[in-house]
Amino acid sequence: MAFATPRGRLASLITVTLHALCFAAHDPHALARFWSGLLGWEVEGETLVPSDDTGFRLRFTPSEEPKSRKNHAHFDLTSKSLEDQQIIVAKALELGARHIDIGQRPEEEHVVLADPEGNEFCVIEPGNTFLAECGFVGALACDGSQEVGYFWRKALGWPLVWDRDQETAIRSPHGGPKITWGGPPFDAKTGKNRVSFALSGPFSEVDRLVSLGAIRLGTWEGGQVEMADPDGNEFSVGVVGTGS
Repeated sequence: MAFATPRGRLASLITVTLHALCFAAHDPHALARFWSGLLGWEVEGETLVPSDDTGFRLRFTPSEEPKSRKNHAHFDLTSKSLEDQQIIVAKALELGARHIDIGQRPEEEHVVLADPEGNEFCVIEPGNTFLAECGFVGALACDGSQEVGYFWRKALGWPLVWDRDQETAIRSPHGGPKITWGGPPFDAKTGKNRVSFALSGPFSEVDRLVSLGAIRLGTWEGGQVEMADPDGNEFSVGVVGTGS
């Protein structure tokens, strides 16, 4: 049986969505081409549109700032076999990636690479149980506290799929990659992050995010509100609809 939903109640159910993951880039078009070639996603200008269940876009924005430290967030890409892992790594290298050392131990089976602008990502070994139900983009792995994992669970309305030893993970109810936070110890934040979330939602969500622990950083710029989560990670909210 269908039940009518009062308009006010429907409005109260609206939440922000994760519209895009943004990368600051010296050459946005070239970086978009690299990730399009690796992921197989369609390029729309400086944005990639997913061809799978990822659920959010990749957006590359121009920046003159040099990359001076490890990103606080990186992709974990999955593989189906050792041969598949080798093929993915070879393809990434052909497109312009390179091997890097971020302190991984010799016995670890994942391969750590950086894209042409130095953004880190991993190609995970086959048989990884944590990412078993995920697609090629298995996870966005972030440095961050347990508290910030709880914040993003409430902010996006995604269920918590891991909460152990101060490590947390959430995943959209529609599938796609997990977003994880590794808990302490993690690097202190110095300067603006090169990787950030771009959300979309009604203006009322800005106040709700503040009530959850976010900070409003800036004024309106092109219909966006600049904010930071409880760990100080910058994100934006592109306001849609009325009520601003």
